[in-house]
Amino acid sequence: MEKIRIFDTTLRDGEQSPGASMNLDEKIRFARQLERLNVDVIEAGFPSSSPGDFESVKRISQEVRGPQIAGLSRTTPGDIDRAWEALKHARKPLLHVFIATSDIHLQYKLRKSREEVLEEAGRAVAYAKRFTEQVEFSAEDATRSDPDYLARVVEAAIDAGATIVNIPDTVGYTTPTEYAKLIAGLRQRVQNIHKAILSIHCHNDLGMAVANSLTAVENGARQVECTINGIGERAGNASLEEIVMALKTRRDFFSFEVGVVTEQIYPTSRLLSSITGILVPPNKAIVGANAFAHEAGIHQDGVLKEKLTYEIMRPESVGISQSTLVMGKHSGRHAFRERIKALGYELSEVHLNQAFQRFKEVADKKKQVFDEDLEAIIADEILRIPDLYKLVNLNVVSGTVTVPAATVQIEIAGKLYQEAGFGDGPVDAAYKTIARITKTKSHLLKFSVNAITGGTDAQGEVMVILEEGGIRVTGQGAHTDIIMAAAKAYINGLNKLEYQKRLKGV
Repeated sequence: MEKIRIFDTTLRDGEQSPGASMNLDEKIRFARQLERLNVDVIEAGFPSSSPGDFESVKRISQEVRGPQIAGLSRTTPGDIDRAWEALKHARKPLLHVFIATSDIHLQYKLRKSREEVLEEAGRAVAYAKRFTEQVEFSAEDATRSDPDYLARVVEAAIDAGATIVNIPDTVGYTTPTEYAKLIAGLRQRVQNIHKAILSIHCHNDLGMAVANSLTAVENGARQVECTINGIGERAGNASLEEIVMALKTRRDFFSFEVGVVTEQIYPTSRLLSSITGILVPPNKAIVGANAFAHEAGIHQDGVLKEKLTYEIMRPESVGISQSTLVMGKHSGRHAFRERIKALGYELSEVHLNQAFQRFKEVADKKKQVFDEDLEAIIADEILRIPDLYKLVNLNVVSGTVTVPAATVQIEIAGKLYQEAGFGDGPVDAAYKTIARITKTKSHLLKFSVNAITGGTDAQGEVMVILEEGGIRVTGQGAHTDIIMAAAKAYINGLNKLEYQKRLKGV
């Protein structure tokens, strides 16, 4: 099988996405992750655009030794000199020069004739060739260029020494049918096309970047320029993970190989999100939170019987540990039974039906039902947990000039205990005092407050998640006094925790 080169431009075109700029350390960190991902080319930046970009290209060239490192440049000698100065330390440098070829760009942006641009393209490639053997030429806005003129420019660039020629859909304007015709036409028109790798670079303005890229591959392109999570100018670029997994998953159709270590896709996606703060939409293909999640009962039943029914690729193949059965109002009895078993409960058919009915009631009120909710349902509806701890009295003092303090009375196995303590706030003081009385070793993982009703006299509901020794439970409490609600939730959680510990012999 022929190999498709994956040219990652997250650090150049991707960083041009609003809000996606990175500092030097972040760029180097991300470049090293791209090296682990094993992309063929990392376009590290546009050296002449800023001192920061120059330094990042230089440092990545010095420190990342696996992939080929590319730097973007306009066709002026000064730009090319600057790009080479940053790239010269790379083990495998690639000078990437570009100029627009559409009449729109020539008339309004460059203010040059076709002949002037044709001459400048060849001259720039020849100049870049003085520094390195590997030179890529891009015809900006190629898909809105006259095909015959575009062919002349590409031929001139290859004659001047370009080893890669890139045909970008710069503004995401083309369609798969048009792009296929353009790529196939260039292979027929350009006499020396066999001397260069044909590359493509698609934007997603009309949502067709990945489709256009794959169509181009079918018609002779052998390098795809793309970004992690599809970030980039305006609506973004073709998504690397979607292209790679399409080629991998549908190898029977495309018959091409890629060198990407697909198990590093999800970690790379997460790293980019953490650096830029740009979150991945839940329904994003391959790396979205819902990409391997199933809620519909029919789907869950099928996946439990055979994953191939609704999963065309294994989540582990992209670095996700496993697929997820999301428990919600669409979930069926089969998925509910399996999830209950996974939590360690063996229920009779009568109890299972009782718990399932309660689950459906909860699911109608919540978008997603978590494991802690399921355990609460079982505890409250089936197991009827006895209360080891009972809150008898709570008194809290707090204010702007007062150290928050709490006095708590708790009944434990019929005996009354009382303690007082301080904290950073009234809830903290109450929780520390309760913890001292109960001698709990649990950790508070989550604390949330919601108003059940409206108005200043609203009843507040507090939910806590406690964990001890691998056992995790949810505690809930409601009261018009939010401090009291918090204490009730904590006590409720401690009772559930003690019960689970006894069940498991802890």
